[in-house]
Amino acid sequence: MLEDLVTALAAAGSAGVVYVMAAAKIVKQYERGVVFRLGRVLNDVRRPGFTMIIPGIDRLRKVNLQIVTMPVPAQEGITRDNVTVRVDAVVYFKVVDATNAIVNVEDYRFAVSQMAQTSLRSIIGKSELDDLLSNREKLNQGLELMIDSPAVGWGVQIDRVEIKDVSLPDAMKRSMARQAEADRERRARVINADAELQASKKLAEAAGVMSNEPAALQLRLLQTVVAVAAEKNSTLVLPFPVELLRFLERAAQQQTAPATDTAPAPAPAPAPAADSTPGQVAPASAPPTSPPPAVTATARLQGAGAAAGATPTAGPEPDQSVAHEEPLDDSGMAASGRHSTHR
Repeated sequence: MLEDLVTALAAAGSAGVVYVMAAAKIVKQYERGVVFRLGRVLNDVRRPGFTMIIPGIDRLRKVNLQIVTMPVPAQEGITRDNVTVRVDAVVYFKVVDATNAIVNVEDYRFAVSQMAQTSLRSIIGKSELDDLLSNREKLNQGLELMIDSPAVGWGVQIDRVEIKDVSLPDAMKRSMARQAEADRERRARVINADAELQASKKLAEAAGVMSNEPAALQLRLLQTVVAVAAEKNSTLVLPFPVELLRFLERAAQQQTAPATDTAPAPAPAPAPAADSTPGQVAPASAPPTSPPPAVTATARLQGAGAAAGATPTAGPEPDQSVAHEEPLDDSGMAASGRHSTHR
């Protein structure tokens, strides 16, 4: 009898231990427990720690509330400017309502993954290539809103969405490289042109200063010579100073100007000898102009005849326009004894 009682107590104790072991549950700090009793969800969500359920009647499902990092597979699409790209992303989300995450969706992880892929393809089609490359922050926000809208009913909160990589075709990469190179070359040319403009202004100012101070040009020449001589050159070419050329030019002009002013004027022709016949008036002399060589020779002959005592024949004034000289003999007189003139 006693033995039966001990056996019964042992069996009851064993059953109690088994019951306690089946009913006792541990919920971790980052988890929440959803209890289904006879298939119906209890409103009491089990908090972290030790909890008890009815074995065989209750079923406990634990939900992780940690932030989940889910990579989105690369999606290929065509942008709004007709460029084929492959874009992959990553989604950060967490469960905020354990009951909805269990009841409203079969597998909230798979659901979030599929929603992220479809939203990513939609964003690709609505965006341009430049936006995908440079304006990713705005695209990330739009993608987050697109995924978060249906995920709210699943008890899931989308923390953030990031586009990781944008893969371009090789032809597009080469085209973009050429474009970037052309843009850099354009900026370099603009910078060089601006530098040349500033340098030209400074050179113009320096030229103005040097034109007022000729010694400055010589100093600049000496500086250039020193700079060139500093290098290991066997031949040194010195430019001829421009100021020295200008000095020599001014000196030559000053020498030629007085010589032109002091040149002797041509001597006037002598007046013809007076006629010895009384009652006649000597003809008026011609205005002091430079007579031609023939008239000068005639005047010389008349002077020579007057000195020898010859009596010239009074006659009209010789025509200075045309003159003819006859050959002279040994005595200095004309062969015919007189000078013939033709009117």
